[in-house]
Amino acid sequence: MAMAEKPDDPKGARPPAERRERGGWLSRIAPGVRKAFSKKADTPENLWVKCPDTGEMIYRPDLEAALWVTPAGRHMRIGAKLRLGYTFDEGQYETIATPPAADDPLHFSDGRPYGERLASARKATGANDVMSIGFGTIKGCKAVVLVQDFAFMGGSLGMAAGEGFVTAAREAIARGCPLVAFTAAGGARMQEGALSLMQMARTTLAINELKAAQLPYVVVLTDPTTGGVTASYAMLGDVHLAEPGALIGFAGPRVIEQTIRETLPPGFQRSEYLVEKGMVDRVVARSELPDVLGALLSMLMGGKRRAA
Repeated sequence: MAMAEKPDDPKGARPPAERRERGGWLSRIAPGVRKAFSKKADTPENLWVKCPDTGEMIYRPDLEAALWVTPAGRHMRIGAKLRLGYTFDEGQYETIATPPAADDPLHFSDGRPYGERLASARKATGANDVMSIGFGTIKGCKAVVLVQDFAFMGGSLGMAAGEGFVTAAREAIARGCPLVAFTAAGGARMQEGALSLMQMARTTLAINELKAAQLPYVVVLTDPTTGGVTASYAMLGDVHLAEPGALIGFAGPRVIEQTIRETLPPGFQRSEYLVEKGMVDRVVARSELPDVLGALLSMLMGGKRRAA
């Protein structure tokens, strides 16, 4: 019997055809090009944002250019920094620091220490607590603007939030200008118990100080504004504006339906519904808010548009 011929490859490698099949087309490309193809693309994971209403994928830069309002008209929640930048002229404003408050006065734990929850929220948002304050001009009219950030523990009202509101009101009095509050909250902060509920009274007294100084207080209700915030400073403005589609109420619609055992009407507790019922004065699109606020504050201040 004749002996089998030795393969061409002295090391006994597989035939060239099989090598090509196993290596694939990348094996035939120059090493530098092959490395470029095998490298993971540096594409941001959040380059596309899904519209909550339609499911449409929206290119993030386009959404940012539209002030985070989707083509379907959904006004998506935004943070304090963006809100202040959109509101003040040229996006320029002076930051006013909020005073510190006790972090965990009750040493509360609901399976996780409250101090840990605060630390996580601060790391995620870059803010110390829910309130941010700025001072600048809105269409030429001086104003102090207070923004409540829902991203920080659901915008919950606690001691730090109360301190922030009182500070903003007193800054407005000291500077002789209106106070504008952008509200967004799921209610009082349960981890602070009765201490959080006391902030409802404290913020009401601060508003009385504004009224005594004959300075306007304007509220812009954003999605969502509920609970103790609605039961206090969110509903004590001289004028109440709201963004389209914002949920505004004390208890949520599901709780109300379960309590009264009735089906609620379409759009119940949304800003458009509440304009019809007289709870909100006007629904204003985000892009129009600076113009509307500027005209409103100028009128309430007697037509004076003074530089900061």
